[in-house]
Amino acid sequence: MVRMTAPTPRRVLLAAPRGYCAGVDRAVIAVEKALEQYGSPVYVRHEIVHNKYVVQTLEKKGAIFVEETAEVPEGSIVMFSAHGVAPTVHQEAAERSLATIDATCPLVTKVHKEAVRFAQDDFDILLIGHEGHEEVIGTSGEAPDHITLVDGPEDVANVEVRDPSRVVWLSQTTLSVDETMETVGALKEKFPLLISPPSDDICYATQNRQTAVKQMGTDADLVIVVGSRNSSNSVRLVEVALGAGAGAAHLVDFADEIDEAWLDGVSTVGVTSGASVPEVLVDGVLEWLSKRGFEDVEIVKAAEESITFSLPKELRRDLRAEAATLMEKQPRPEK
Repeated sequence: MVRMTAPTPRRVLLAAPRGYCAGVDRAVIAVEKALEQYGSPVYVRHEIVHNKYVVQTLEKKGAIFVEETAEVPEGSIVMFSAHGVAPTVHQEAAERSLATIDATCPLVTKVHKEAVRFAQDDFDILLIGHEGHEEVIGTSGEAPDHITLVDGPEDVANVEVRDPSRVVWLSQTTLSVDETMETVGALKEKFPLLISPPSDDICYATQNRQTAVKQMGTDADLVIVVGSRNSSNSVRLVEVALGAGAGAAHLVDFADEIDEAWLDGVSTVGVTSGASVPEVLVDGVLEWLSKRGFEDVEIVKAAEESITFSLPKELRRDLRAEAATLMEKQPRPEK
């Protein structure tokens, strides 16, 4: 007599919260509102948020994404992304008579203000973050003579300061909480008088999403993180999942990027998404998994989120008229 082995139950652990944070929601809506109010084109310096689908969707609606301010025609409207920009970028925009909309996340703005304040008090500022990330570039530009970038614990040995008694650390808002605290620990060993920021720089949404992934990681054979590869917080979620004990973890922009081979021997799949990912992309992944037998979905809730941010104040003004006025004020070349 042959005994039939019962099939292993298949389930999905769905992280909550996941996807859009308040800063991303604000930035995306700001682009849509600007296009409604002023019509196309509205230029956006750098990706408004780090998500391929969002950028492509906004491009279809009339947004034009550029890498540098110099690419924006004089007298146009330009929006600065949620990651923030350095003061020099605002100056460049003024020189080109651009009407600007600042969609910088308020939590990033908080870090900028901290950098300015500590620089005014002549502190050396150790900015924990990833070299080349737009947010790091923007924050560093607030006080370039006072800020030193520290890109992870291994970078601490190279850090030098003028006065070890006047040193403060700040951080990029989208980092891994655990890695950041490891870096802070190493910095405090080197600089015992190191001052911490007055409040946590890593944003609430980043922390909440990492906490949910830690909770599911111990039970998941596989974690799928929906997000783009240039999204710092999405990449961190993959690292956090593996650190929490997940058998494997992968980052995908869309469901069709999932490799069916990842499901070999897997009975529990964790699903989450980065803070710049719309829910429609998560729905696509859940549908893909459902078709392969993963129909049972359990919510793993780490926190409730109710924070919202008001839209940029510039959307309450007539920016086309402002841009025209700025152009008129430009000195005319002599004949």
